[in-house]
Amino acid sequence: MEPRFPIADEPDPTLAEVGRKLFAGPCTFLKGVVAMDGLPADARIEVCFAGRSNVGKSSLINALVGQRNLARSSNTPGRTQEINFFALGTRRFLVDLPGYGFAQAPVDVVERWQRLMKAYLSGRANLRRVFLLIDARHGPKKVDEEIMDLLDKCAVTFQAVLTKIDKPGQDALDKATAQTRAVLARHPAAYPEIVLTSAERRQGLETLRAIIAGIE
Repeated sequence: MEPRFPIADEPDPTLAEVGRKLFAGPCTFLKGVVAMDGLPADARIEVCFAGRSNVGKSSLINALVGQRNLARSSNTPGRTQEINFFALGTRRFLVDLPGYGFAQAPVDVVERWQRLMKAYLSGRANLRRVFLLIDARHGPKKVDEEIMDLLDKCAVTFQAVLTKIDKPGQDALDKATAQTRAVLARHPAAYPEIVLTSAERRQGLETLRAIIAGIE
């Protein structure tokens, strides 16, 4: 019996080529936003990436677009507090949400970011999907579930993406995947597929590109 949240299959050649062409085209930094009034016009399809600090979000975005430093990470968790917008081609924005899990961030910074994130997720009509990144070495944490709760309340579809799958052994990866499935089963906004990725080994990139290219 297939699990409720199966691993996303590799795309067929046609879809893979659509994804390749999209991400082989231009992708440029547009702006960093610290307040809702700074958001760009909602005339493009948006997909965004969210995850705990040090989950490998910047590395995955850079690997997807084939650029080393398009998305940049901070060495200090919670330091980067902007929503970063990247123009992918002429019809899409990739959106990089700041990493959450703010062990070293001041309380007022955390509160300001949480307000902005809630406002963005609940009020962005052109946001089609959130890719929620989960470190394959650790599985979902309580703070990940809190974000899932928020996405449920905002009725925003989110898809789990396990990162750094090259790091754990197979047994540990299977355990993290099973834990992720169990958590997702409690969330109505969860998309019913999990994507496995490694930016370092370039695993899952073709699949994720095809998924993004197919979102309308």
